[in-house]
Amino acid sequence: MIKFFRLLKAYPSTFWVVNIMELFERWAWYGMFMVFALYLTGSADTGALGFSQTQKGLMMGIVVGMLYVLPIITGAIADRIGYKNILILAYVILAVCYYLLGQVSSYASVFTVFIFLAIGAALFKPVITASIVKTTTKDTSSVGFGIFYMVVNIGAFIGPISAALLRQISWTYVFNMAAIVIMVNLIIVLIFYKEPDITEKKRVKFKEEIKQIFLNIFEALKDIRFTIFLFIIIGFWTMYNQLFYTLPVFIDQWMDTSEMYERLNNFFPRLAQTIGTKEGTIPAEILTNLDAMYIIIFQIFVSYFVMKFRPLHSMIAGIFVNTLGLVLTFMMNNPMFLFVSILIFGLGEMASSPKISEYIGRIAPKGKTALYMGCSFLPMAGGNFFAGLLSGSVYENKSDKISLLQQEVEKQNLNIPEISENFSQNDYVLKAQELMGMEQWELTNYLWQTYQPGKIWIIFAAIGMFSVIALILYDKFILKK
Repeated sequence: MIKFFRLLKAYPSTFWVVNIMELFERWAWYGMFMVFALYLTGSADTGALGFSQTQKGLMMGIVVGMLYVLPIITGAIADRIGYKNILILAYVILAVCYYLLGQVSSYASVFTVFIFLAIGAALFKPVITASIVKTTTKDTSSVGFGIFYMVVNIGAFIGPISAALLRQISWTYVFNMAAIVIMVNLIIVLIFYKEPDITEKKRVKFKEEIKQIFLNIFEALKDIRFTIFLFIIIGFWTMYNQLFYTLPVFIDQWMDTSEMYERLNNFFPRLAQTIGTKEGTIPAEILTNLDAMYIIIFQIFVSYFVMKFRPLHSMIAGIFVNTLGLVLTFMMNNPMFLFVSILIFGLGEMASSPKISEYIGRIAPKGKTALYMGCSFLPMAGGNFFAGLLSGSVYENKSDKISLLQQEVEKQNLNIPEISENFSQNDYVLKAQELMGMEQWELTNYLWQTYQPGKIWIIFAAIGMFSVIALILYDKFILKK
């Protein structure tokens, strides 16, 4: 224990400043992003935007996919003009864009602001990681990155809870919160952040430097073994990101969380009243946030358990467990089961996700570790893009409550106006309840039994099992060969 505290003293002040900024940035991002799908597709009379699932999936998939590609360029920019200058620019862009997301309402304007938000996040992302590298040594980097990833998950846990409380007042408050949190970071970087030493590079034209970066990536992707692995991992990220893209909407549309609220209220009334809604339900983002809570509690234990496993074997087992958890989450509309299914999902994530980076670091040729690690963002970009498509048109056709209700209304030839600016999604549902003679959850259960929207788990299972089987074949035929 004494050695541990001595080790903590070995980190320079900038290391702790960077971790604090990461906590606040993750607070802002996950506070917004965990509820963003709900905001985009929720009924307009609640302050949400009322877009279709297809529109939501397209926007989130393209923009977040872009966010994971841009650091290839923004990292080079930071090396040229300085980390502190880039952080200041990133925070200004992020604060303005978070604020504007709560002000604009047309699809084109929201899409545009979200793109600029992604640019700000892409400026921030490589600088923070590089700052951790620059402020740790060979002896302190392992614990240093452990602290860093713990901080990431603390921020990811706080953000959605804050958003859940604020959106009960107004959706605008969620985006204002994110902007304020980022402004705190702007103050921190201006006062406390010290520019780390950056290795002097030969001065070449920026255009040539970017060209060289892409040539290096192309050189890395000529490693067929590495490229095949990246393609396989796209499947994992496509499945994993349904936690953010699809699950909050699925819970909001299909699960009655009032019983969960009542049980919690019987044991911890203050907690229930704090995190619950005025209607006596638990918000979807609180339930999906269980994943971050489980990571904070169990990540060290899981990492220790899989420490002796080959990274590939840990990935195979982890992705299989991850798939099982996601399948169980979507198979039924009982919210009480989420505590178990999200735990299973999280355990798989904890066993597989960190091992991806470890494996890439091990297979990288000598002197090319940073290049190969940089390429690890490519499957994350692809995974976000395909996750967006899956949570968009695929979900809309198979599982979206509004779309399925419209099908039923057409089948029964009921006279209900189309959803518009003057006739919201909630108006449409209430009119359908009236004409069909059903209460809210009677209608929900009727649609669930008739159309079986939970069967979208079959698609998620197929993607997860493809990744598992592909990794097994990869291990047996490509690596051993």
